Amino acid sequence: MHFGLGIDAGGTYTDAVLIRGSDGTIVDSKKAFTTYPDLQEGIKNVLDSLDQDLLKDVNLVSVSTTLSTNSLLEGTGTTVGLIIIGEEPAQTEFPSKYTFCVSGGHNTRGDEAYELDICAVEDFINRTKSKVSAYAISAYFGVRNPEHELKVKEFIMEKTGMPVVCGHELSQELGAYERAVTAVLNAQLIPITYQFVNSVVKDIRERGINARLLMLKCDGSVYNIEDALEKPIETIFSGPAASLLGASYLSKMDTCVVIDIGGTSTDVSMLYNGIPEISASGAVVGGWKTRVRAMKMETSATGGDSHIWVRNEKVHVGPRRVIPLCVAARRYPGFSSKLKRSRVISRNLMDENFQPTKFFVRTGFESLELEDNEKTVLSFIGNDPVSAIEISSVLSSNISTKVLDSLLKKRLIQGIGFTPTDALHVLGVYTKWDVDTAEIGAMNLSRYVSKGKYDFSTYVRELVAKNMAADLMCYILPHHPVEMIGDLLSHEYPAKLKVELPVVLLGGPSQAYGSELRSLIEADVVVPDFADVGNAVGALTGKGVKRIEIMIMPASIENPDEAFLVFSPVGRERFQRYADAVEFATKLGTELVFDYEVRCGILKEDTKITVSKKTTSPNNWSHPPLETILVIVGIGNPMMILKD
Repeated sequence: MHFGLGIDAGGTYTDAVLIRGSDGTIVDSKKAFTTYPDLQEGIKNVLDSLDQDLLKDVNLVSVSTTLSTNSLLEGTGTTVGLIIIGEEPAQTEFPSKYTFCVSGGHNTRGDEAYELDICAVEDFINRTKSKVSAYAISAYFGVRNPEHELKVKEFIMEKTGMPVVCGHELSQELGAYERAVTAVLNAQLIPITYQFVNSVVKDIRERGINARLLMLKCDGSVYNIEDALEKPIETIFSGPAASLLGASYLSKMDTCVVIDIGGTSTDVSMLYNGIPEISASGAVVGGWKTRVRAMKMETSATGGDSHIWVRNEKVHVGPRRVIPLCVAARRYPGFSSKLKRSRVISRNLMDENFQPTKFFVRTGFESLELEDNEKTVLSFIGNDPVSAIEISSVLSSNISTKVLDSLLKKRLIQGIGFTPTDALHVLGVYTKWDVDTAEIGAMNLSRYVSKGKYDFSTYVRELVAKNMAADLMCYILPHHPVEMIGDLLSHEYPAKLKVELPVVLLGGPSQAYGSELRSLIEADVVVPDFADVGNAVGALTGKGVKRIEIMIMPASIENPDEAFLVFSPVGRERFQRYADAVEFATKLGTELVFDYEVRCGILKEDTKITVSKKTTSPNNWSHPPLETILVIVGIGNPMMILKD
């Protein structure tokens, strides 16, 4: 008998489930803390807690993660150098402070427009190679001809050995700006994805598990786990994709709205007749518009471990994730007593880092390129929690909150603070960790907003639920003003929002927010069994879906019958006859699809291939089409492996 193993690594927990292949029953599930910077420890801990006899018979492993999404949301990705070849996009804002535009690029037909200035590239590399961890390249019309992108990539790798990402490798769609952004974000994610993938592979192989290893992508499909190292950008939102598929599997609903309450974020998405709703314009993450094909979703930086902080008598939620006080009390001996002795902070000093409940500890990440003031502050932060007030007291001056922000972004320190999870502990709704410490934290903060600790915690719970409801309605009503939705959720008007689709809640604290959500919105809110490990379930239920798009157009408008250009993900080809171009494109697309499916462990005979063709021509056009788009789609089910 075979079993499937699903693993989901979130910002707080790493979850694992075992599903029996013969009937799809969940036979075991466990949770363990995600560990930083050594992710393998968390993976080892959760797999050690599973039934070891069943684990021996696993022949399919599929994983998902929110680590990529969290990294981009929190701005903690690695530093990247961006090289734009050819005409610089009109937009000037990029997610990289090291950006350089160099001569080169091609035209719409893939012919060289300007010669590539490789000397300028070399100068830029020499100036930045000690300041970045990877490079991204985006060339003007690189999707028509990637020659210049590939030349620069080869040059950089030869000179530096660093990871390099090309825009054409991630998207075949036009849009130079979006491709450049996508390439940068992809490069930022390479280190954390490499570490995660290697941690999974190493642990699985050390256990002697000879299984197919897959990873869930952000559109709900899967790919070979090694491919994730080349295109980690496709893992953004793989956690939410897993939640959508897991919610459907657990609730047995093919059509539903899903709210996934994670540690760092809350994600809203929808499944219609078993198919995720896909964003037509590409995923937006951290405010950056990309060319990544992903599920349509609404994401907010509100999760169970979002930092709750107070300023000007107003309660703020996030956007950063912190270690909850109730969890820190179990990790750090004496922390509860220290929190109880925490000094009162002047209201005019309070911000996200200066709070009576905010502390910092060192992580295991290596410190590189630190400013002198960063080195000074970091020298006072070790393995025992310390507050900004304590550091300021030792230095005899208030430290800059910008310095703490910088150290947090560089992952050199981790915050500890009051969270929605602590609020639930105070209210007795969820009491897995140290309740007394959560109550101390609530008491320390509540005095700044003139509330008692229970009223304060109730307010936090209601605020999180209201944010969740707002995310839900903003997703369903994308063209309606956020202010209007907020008004309807405020209970100030004799009106209430209604959702006609079932709403499935997933995540550890999902039970705690079911009733709160029902009080805000009229809906059938469902919290299924195993909701706390729904993402790990979803990681196993993704399909092997591959979509290849190939374009054919005349080589010359003046002589549209003489030659034809074929633009595909692997480059540009030229044919004399239109029929030969179509035949080549169809064959190439099918081969690319089958290659993808085979890498996912899916047999050709178990893969369904569909080919569609769309042509565009002017009226009364008597020549072959001016533009032909061939779309080749293959669909296979990796779970078939379990039935062998």
